[in-house]
Amino acid sequence: MEISASASLTSSGFLHRLLPLFYPHQARITSSTKSLLSSSSSSSSSSSSSSSSSIRLISSHRRIAPSPCLADQSAFTGISVVDSDTIDVVKRKAMDLAPELKGASIFLIGINNPVKTNTGKVLAEALRYYYFDSDNLITEAAGGNVSVQDLKEADEKAFKESETEVLKQLSSMGRLVVCAGDGAVQSLINLALLRHGISIWIDVPVDIAAKGDDSFNSEPSPELFDALKESYEKSRRGYDTADASISLQRIATKLECEDLEAITSEDIALEVLKEIEKLTRVKKMMEEASRPF
Repeated sequence: MEISASASLTSSGFLHRLLPLFYPHQARITSSTKSLLSSSSSSSSSSSSSSSSSIRLISSHRRIAPSPCLADQSAFTGISVVDSDTIDVVKRKAMDLAPELKGASIFLIGINNPVKTNTGKVLAEALRYYYFDSDNLITEAAGGNVSVQDLKEADEKAFKESETEVLKQLSSMGRLVVCAGDGAVQSLINLALLRHGISIWIDVPVDIAAKGDDSFNSEPSPELFDALKESYEKSRRGYDTADASISLQRIATKLECEDLEAITSEDIALEVLKEIEKLTRVKKMMEEASRPF
């Protein structure tokens, strides 16, 4: 399936083609999607330098101290974290887990918000994966936010085909962390494509997600809150199909932290890696159990 002509308007530019170099067997990727991946990879690499310093859950750009909710994580990570920044713990966990992952891609689902985005970037950096946002790829293909909104309103079928095509190309690759839009969980075809990797539901309360990048805003935007709530209710059944779920509330309880907004993207990324570790362990046990005596 090719991206509809109306959906694949001029891409914002051809920068460099990193992914096709790493994946030469992906010659069948359409030129429009290839340019999207290359363009997004460039923007991802340019942002990785800023994410190398810990990214606060909502809006901070640097970290000057370990997570305020880091009580005694050694009790449930198996790693001593005395005088250690959480990002270092995440990176060590990622290094230990990498051989078991064998390059499997990770798909983060859940309502779109900075929490999921920042967590995805932290995971990609720690695992040395590429990071992509499927919604951003579609937006770039359409020529910008206005164009993609026009397309969605004028030809919803073409828009959904674009979502499927982008997800199809991403799912055919490895070593990616993908923040998937809600379209990824709203059709059986797209849900099947997520099975090519590991899907994780990042469960963030709607009121926090609605604050966007402004974590200090006492009240979320009413318009954004209503839109995210509607999206959440529409996609909830799809979220439940994820291989694992990471709840911001559960993390806060585990860390004995009363302020959900004090949880960092590293705290969430660490929980994601632990869940993936459990999944790989179960898979390994099942493979061993299926071997003949």
